[in-house]
Amino acid sequence: MTTTTLEKTIAQHLLNIQAVALRPNEPFTWTSGIKSPIYCDNRLTMGYPEIRSTIAEGFASLVKQYAPDAEVIAGTATAGIPHAAWVADKLGLPMAYIRDKAKGHGKQNLIEGQIRPGQKVVVIEDLISTGGSSLKAAQAVREVGAEPLAVLAIFSYQFDKATNIFAEAGIPFHTLSNYTALVDTALELGTIQPADVEVLQAFRSNPTSWGV
Repeated sequence: MTTTTLEKTIAQHLLNIQAVALRPNEPFTWTSGIKSPIYCDNRLTMGYPEIRSTIAEGFASLVKQYAPDAEVIAGTATAGIPHAAWVADKLGLPMAYIRDKAKGHGKQNLIEGQIRPGQKVVVIEDLISTGGSSLKAAQAVREVGAEPLAVLAIFSYQFDKATNIFAEAGIPFHTLSNYTALVDTALELGTIQPADVEVLQAFRSNPTSWGV
């Protein structure tokens, strides 16, 4: 399956199970306060064996393509954990996961499982929006002396902010699908109308213009 085909296949799956919802005329409000015509909940993919298998196979292909010497697959808590487990199983690699903050008791771990200094790690995420939380997870890998080879995600909003901060950190990221593929697929399926496309594209170009 080509990259373009996979992007649209994943986008169609997300639309079909309503893991992604598009409302260009009745925007959602994100936690950050941003008004958005799109809402994404990739956790729903866990309930569909065929879809989660396609995602795992897609991730495994990305690892082989961009990080063939990976030694550990690390999921972000919580949504990246199951996908990391399925990918690690497919590749026969150890798996760990990264908390958003250190545990408040016991050993106060930020990373659960084992990532040793010098190991090469791929971080699995469900969604990249502005990229901050995903980059924080990759930097946690660096802080224990390991090397984050890449961050992989199911979907990206393709915000310039995410592209810029990953570039500044020197950590590549790759996604199975993205906002452009989603809009194209939604239009083909009749989920949105041609008049909606301009509105949706304007959001991707300047999300904060929708209001905070």
